[in-house]
Amino acid sequence: MSSPTVPRIALFGECMIELRGTAFGAMTQGYGGDTLNTAVYLARCGGPRVDVSYATALGDDPLSTGMMSRWAEQGIGLSLVRRLPGRMPGLYQIDVDARGERHFSYWRDQAAARAYFDTDTPTPLETDPPPCDWLYFSGISLAILPAAGRTRLLQLAARLREHGGRVVFDNNYRPRLWPQAAEATAAYNAALATADIALLTLDDHQAWRAASGAPADAESALAHAAALAVPEVVIKRGAESTLLRLGQHAPWHAVPTTPVAQVVDTTAAGDSFAGAYLASRATGGTPLEAAARGNRVAARVVQYPGAVIPWEAMADDVH
Repeated sequence: MSSPTVPRIALFGECMIELRGTAFGAMTQGYGGDTLNTAVYLARCGGPRVDVSYATALGDDPLSTGMMSRWAEQGIGLSLVRRLPGRMPGLYQIDVDARGERHFSYWRDQAAARAYFDTDTPTPLETDPPPCDWLYFSGISLAILPAAGRTRLLQLAARLREHGGRVVFDNNYRPRLWPQAAEATAAYNAALATADIALLTLDDHQAWRAASGAPADAESALAHAAALAVPEVVIKRGAESTLLRLGQHAPWHAVPTTPVAQVVDTTAAGDSFAGAYLASRATGGTPLEAAARGNRVAARVVQYPGAVIPWEAMADDVH
């Protein structure tokens, strides 16, 4: 695939309606989801230098229409969205404690996003040639799909690489979404085999390794990540320095995080890092530059409530 002047980046996953507040108390309504959050920060950080589209399935209801309108306002393209009559988006409720840590309750079993690939014809993501130069998806993207849909997502990732495109996988491991640990292990191994860049949160990598029956201490998890065939591996470790490995078994490079006086809400910390990292890499930034920018944006995001912070709060990073 010949790269266009502006890289086309597609992100696949699920966005849900968000209720924020305390049970039986006042709540505010919004929307969120790991890959959608990443798309927002990617569009903000990349600006006109990137073409960002979100791929998901929604219903034909007013909530779905309202979410799409708000995505468009964030600079996200909608051509890869499928609208499924009679379906609805998922829903989650979030509580945030005094330390900024999150607690979720989900209603997503019948969410439209799960049915994105439930069609005998190619989806908007499966056109030939591919509709994007970069494809980003997460462990949650894999988990919400039935086996057949998961296979199609991984197949289109492989085809994109055959066309010269690049694939980015973010681990985001959520054990409750997987009926069996072996199913998650197979899906993650397949995703890592297709990836050019792996964005791994260390805690999630350890949890996935533990569920697979493998040693899951931090040292063992880092050794496993270092041995992956993925050319570019990034390890996010919260407030600790981000680790970057370029080439199988290559040494780790440490990229300092940005100190934060008070964490208000950790929602979308990893997602915003991913958006800033991808914006930098897709527009010619080096991995070290991308990691530094990701850390800077994530530090800003955790100082505000909610997944999507105000535009003006990140003026220094918006292009």
